[in-house]
Formats: sequence, C-alpha cells, structure tokens
Amino acid sequence: MTPMKTQVDIVEEGKKVIRIEAKSVADLERRIDENFERAVELILNCKGRVIVTGVGKSGIIARKIVATMNSTGTPAMFMHPSDAVHGDLGMVRKEDVVVCLSKSGNTEEMSTLLPMFKRLGVPIIALVGKMQSTLAQESTVVLDASVEEEACPHDLAPTSSTTVTLVLGDALAIALLNKRQFTKEDFALY
Repeated sequence: MTPMKTQVDIVEEGKKVIRIEAKSVADLERRIDENFERAVELILNCKGRVIVTGVGKSGIIARKIVATMNSTGTPAMFMHPSDAVHGDLGMVRKEDVVVCLSKSGNTEEMSTLLPMFKRLGVPIIALVGKMQSTLAQESTVVLDASVEEEACPHDLAPTSSTTVTLVLGDALAIALLNKRQFTKEDFALY
C-alpha cells in the first residue's frame, strides 16, 4: 500500500496538471495557421451540417464541440464511429463536412470510416495528435492537436490532448460565430 500524500503534495500535483495543460494550450496557439482558416471556410461554405466524430474521450470532446457549434449558429451532429458502420453513416450527406477527432489518428474505427467518407465525397477536417497518421494523411484539412505530454504521469489518461482538442473546437466555433456575425439575439433563439 502506498503512503498517503500530504496536503502539500496534493496541491502541488494539482498545480502541475494545470501548468502542463496550460502549456499545451499555449503551444497550440502557435499552430493556428492557414489550415485553421481553410477549416473555417470549409465549414462556413458547407450547405449541410457539420458531422463530428471521435471514439472514447475524443468522442466526449466531439459532443461538446457539437453543442457549442449548435448554440453558436453552426448546425452540427455527433456521430459515433461504431454506430456509423452499423447504419448511422446514413446521416452523412454529400453537402456535409465531417470533423474527425483522434489523438493517434490511427484507430480502427477511424480507419474503417475514412474510405466511407471518401466514397460519399465529403470533406474531412482532422483534429489529430499525430500528423503522420492515417487520419492526417487522408483528410482534406488537418489541424495539429498534438501535445508534448499528457498531465497523466503514466501517459494513459488523455488530459492535455483532450484539453487542446476542446480548445481547438471552441476556436473553430467562435471563428464561425464571428464570420456569420452571430449576435446575442441569435444565441437567445437557440
């Protein structure tokens, strides 16, 4: 049995997590470039909806991005990758844009979906942690959501990576809000 941590140790561990995640977000700012602008333009010019997908913790972040987009004037839907291969792919139309979230960019689920999206002819925006991944290579626009380290000391629980992906999704939603000139009154409608 491990000895109980002192109060000072616990406080310091909390602060360390915040420092690691804050650094990851600060590093992300330097990677906002013309690819971000291309992603915003793709979504802005989309005649359909934004379909956001991801597995595990990425799926949880995808749902939050969908909620933010919907409340700020960008029609969006979450599609679970496992459900997609069992019929939910029918929600995706040629006029939609798909946003795929994945830390590794090489999950089995994403690898299965990519050819389906290609067959449908929908543009794919990847928010991905590995720029050399299959997802990054197969996407129309790639946004680098990589992190130097997770706050989890075992590098198992997605912490910094989910924070960065969430912030990147918020940046997309707010950039779209501004491009659409979405007002407080519009927000009140939703």
